[in-house]
Amino acid sequence: MRQSERKRAIQLPVKVVLADDHPVLLVGVEQALQAFPDIKVVACVRQSTDLIHVLQNTRCDALVTDLAMPGGQYGDGLPLIVYLRRHFPTLPVVVLTMLENVALLKRLRELGVLGIVSKSDALSHVGLAVLYTTRGSEYLGPAVAASLDATRPGSDRNAAEAMLSTRELEVVRLLVSGMTPTGIAALLKRSIKTISTQKKAAMRKLGLAHDAQLFQYAQHNGLLNLSPHMHMSEIADDQASAP
Repeated sequence: MRQSERKRAIQLPVKVVLADDHPVLLVGVEQALQAFPDIKVVACVRQSTDLIHVLQNTRCDALVTDLAMPGGQYGDGLPLIVYLRRHFPTLPVVVLTMLENVALLKRLRELGVLGIVSKSDALSHVGLAVLYTTRGSEYLGPAVAASLDATRPGSDRNAAEAMLSTRELEVVRLLVSGMTPTGIAALLKRSIKTISTQKKAAMRKLGLAHDAQLFQYAQHNGLLNLSPHMHMSEIADDQASAP
């Protein structure tokens, strides 16, 4: 469906599904969206199994989802976004996340996510993101926009973290979740040597000397909240299509 066709198809109020594993935040987002008379929350879920079930059986115009939402059948993080984009390609997605890693933010945009809002932003930005994305326009919350702007030429920010590739970021995420390099290699269908090389590259870019520092970095940046459980086929397809 073309974006112009989607605009005509949507009738007010815009029907939204919310997904977040934190009940307090879920209530907070729902209350924030109630301030928008053109938005109506039709369902709230806390993991990917219920999310997919709702999307298959409930008419909605947009999805607002947390990126880190462990425990569901369809995983979380990028693999869940890949699944959503593949099976619900016309559904506008707004990602609500605590992560501001530029490589991750760029990958979300490459996958077709039109709305990205940081949990450090005011929740009113979620409503604005819903209204923008259902009209085919991109919306980035202030913290997300600042993170992306800071890596442009002329920025004074230390951009080491921003230089991590999506694959390096995924390896870091799985390592700090407790998986071994052998397990990661099997999951991502790469060689152990490749996993080791990507780990070393990530640590070099981040200026880290040993695994303890890598764990501290992951804890500080919220990567420990992401679940390592995901569909191997989804990851393999995503990696195959990655540049």
